[in-house]
Amino acid sequence: MNTSELKANWEEQKAKLKQKFAALTDTDLLIVKGKKEEMLGRIQAKLGKTKEELYKIIGEI
Repeated sequence: MNTSELKANWEEQKAKLKQKFAALTDTDLLIVKGKKEEMLGRIQAKLGKTKEELYKIIGEI
């Protein structure tokens, strides 16, 4: 998953992730330019998922 794929519909994906995982906050899902991996790391830590599992979850949304 590249940054343009992630940003293309991130607002929609973000809302769905928050619905599916109530523990996620707007801060957890904030994409700062050049810090996509940091954001994904925050989500991984909060959900206890591997990077592969996280990419699969995001890809299915």
